[in-house]
Amino acid sequence: MVLEHALLDVRPGEAGSFEAAFAEARSIISAMPGFRHLTLSRCVERPDTYLLLVQWDTLADHTEGFRGSAQYQEWRRLLHHFYDPFPVVEHFREVATA
Repeated sequence: MVLEHALLDVRPGEAGSFEAAFAEARSIISAMPGFRHLTLSRCVERPDTYLLLVQWDTLADHTEGFRGSAQYQEWRRLLHHFYDPFPVVEHFREVATA
């Protein structure tokens, strides 16, 4: 399993519109092969910042499957205009739990 991590800095004053667009976009990503689970959390100290965590079966499910799909173009249309700056996306493998 691979965990995708992205801090999303949403343009000030657009949090409500972003959350509404994300509610629509969520059905796009959740239908992709290799998708397992996602959480979107809003920062308490910086309310225009969100943490997106997505679990994928493999790295390729995200980087090749999702990002290479026609559905990704709709995801981009719905969400990418909200970010400033554009987020850095990183991937992690679990090494310990408690």
